[in-house]
Amino acid sequence: MGFTVGLTSTIPVEIVLAAGCKPLDLNNVFITSQAPEKLIQQAEQAGFAHNICAWIKGIYAATLQHHVPCVIAVTGGDCSNTTALAEVFESRGVQVIPFDFPLDRDRELLKRQMEKLSRALGASWSEVERVRTRLRTIRRKLQELDRLTYEENRVSGFENHLFLVTSSDFNSDPETYEKDLDRFLRDAGARAPQEGSVRLGYLGVPPIFSDLYQFIESLGGRVVFNEVQRQFSMPWLEGDIVEQYLKYTYPYGFRGRLDDIRKAIEERRLDGLIHYTQTFCFRQIYDILLREHLPLPVLTIEGDKPGKVDSRTAVRLETFVEMVRMRKGDEGLE
Repeated sequence: MGFTVGLTSTIPVEIVLAAGCKPLDLNNVFITSQAPEKLIQQAEQAGFAHNICAWIKGIYAATLQHHVPCVIAVTGGDCSNTTALAEVFESRGVQVIPFDFPLDRDRELLKRQMEKLSRALGASWSEVERVRTRLRTIRRKLQELDRLTYEENRVSGFENHLFLVTSSDFNSDPETYEKDLDRFLRDAGARAPQEGSVRLGYLGVPPIFSDLYQFIESLGGRVVFNEVQRQFSMPWLEGDIVEQYLKYTYPYGFRGRLDDIRKAIEERRLDGLIHYTQTFCFRQIYDILLREHLPLPVLTIEGDKPGKVDSRTAVRLETFVEMVRMRKGDEGLE
């Protein structure tokens, strides 16, 4: 495999692989490092302000620490700070390839962006489609993992999160990733179902808290829907590669996300929703629309820096899960 290409967010990873390069999701590198808080400190020492999102600072420090030579910066459809981050990268000698998701979901604009990325990395369109066909096999297996989570109750919310969130780059090695996934599916399929829990949906970007899912389960709740992580796995197989990334809800307008969440509420029989927001992120504003347009109780929590769930958030989660449990019990009596 060729040189490493860092990703600031989910992009058409098929193009990176088709070019013979190694995709590396910088978010995952940051949050799974031995000391992610030290990466944030390094970024702040380099001049990043305290009120810049921790993910941006973590991406910056992780890129330099791992000597990533090239970064695909999602400058449209993700974090509004990425444009400036890209310029800082260039000043540090990192090659930057910008990628924009068109806000209005324009097919031709998205196709041009994908073709531009293919040219920049030296990937042929036919090879991109070949890789896409190969990855569809893995994506089907991720659909099965998700089904085992919400339909058979054999996969925990954290396990679901972990496999889906790493499908953004397939841990830089699709072959090994698939072997690990196959092994997990065999083991999970033999488990006894978990019953009697409060069924929750997790909305928003992946959490910066290291123990959120485990804490929720300690309260008797189970996350059976990870909204954005599921989107990373591209859980739809029809159409061409452009259509695949047009259906990806995260980088576009909020209406698509609402439709996806409403469907999950019905299909997965959700009892409540936890909306995670990152401190200093513009996406916090979407909480207004979630509360106005969704039929279930919503708890909004906010994370800043890496670490365990703080005491205030822990109390709020405990109160929310108990409230949802009581509400579910009352509805069951009607």
